[in-house]
Amino acid sequence: MQNEDSLIKGMQERSFTALARAITIVENDIPPAAQLLRKISVERKVPVIGITGPPGAGKSTLVNAITSHFSNEGKRIAILAVDPTSPFNFGSLLGDRIRMSQQFNNPNVYIRSLATRGALGGISAKTIEIVDVMKSAEFDLILVETVGVGQSEVEIAGLADKTVVVLVPESGDEIQHIKSGLMEVAQGFVVNKADREGADSFANNLKKLVHQQHQHIPIFKTVADKNEGVIELCNWLLEPIMIENKRKSFLLAEKAFKIIQHNRMKDVDKQKLHHAISLAMENVDFNIYRFTDDWA
Repeated sequence: MQNEDSLIKGMQERSFTALARAITIVENDIPPAAQLLRKISVERKVPVIGITGPPGAGKSTLVNAITSHFSNEGKRIAILAVDPTSPFNFGSLLGDRIRMSQQFNNPNVYIRSLATRGALGGISAKTIEIVDVMKSAEFDLILVETVGVGQSEVEIAGLADKTVVVLVPESGDEIQHIKSGLMEVAQGFVVNKADREGADSFANNLKKLVHQQHQHIPIFKTVADKNEGVIELCNWLLEPIMIENKRKSFLLAEKAFKIIQHNRMKDVDKQKLHHAISLAMENVDFNIYRFTDDWA
């Protein structure tokens, strides 16, 4: 096993092998994960773009198109695909990397999938730590893709410099359910699959909703699998965004909370918990509150 100094040196020399080992160590809390996280130099200037939205919106195809555009410009891109965790095998449930197969042999692109590990909003402390490892590895841009399951849109705002919510024309009825909180989180909306019927009407309704909320949020129309509208989106992604110190401190506090929460729960093994509760349920006087007293 390499020590943290050799891994950090390897990442600074743009070694994907060193980066992969560092991420595995951090993801699984293998020594020297703690020392590694405390020694890395997190490059704050590397933009982190959050891509979120409902399943089927074409997020992976859009990420692939964005990656191809920047890679063709000679930029180094890291992609973290945050997959929902299966409640039965605790593994990554989606195969987002399969949809990005054309990037596998691209020397400028690093792709990694990460299971949410039970985080309801899709963003766990491990996601935060792995993005920081990536930020120390000489990339020009980091893309974090999550499945929009309600809370992930809000949580990813604490992780990303810009959050993009991807929707499709079929989301027409859902547009009325978009809360004002999401308007505060999203820095941009993408109406993907914009060659479908109703796309213009959907985009116009979205613009009206944004205007009603007195927000200045750009809306892009793309057809990712045909590479349409991607250049305009990519140009905007690299535009700097000013974040107020008050908002920045709030987001950092949320990030710190996730890390503290993870550290305090570190000795709680969910698989062991499932096994223990399956045995405890056999007792006729089973009580969930007495059961959890032994785990507190």
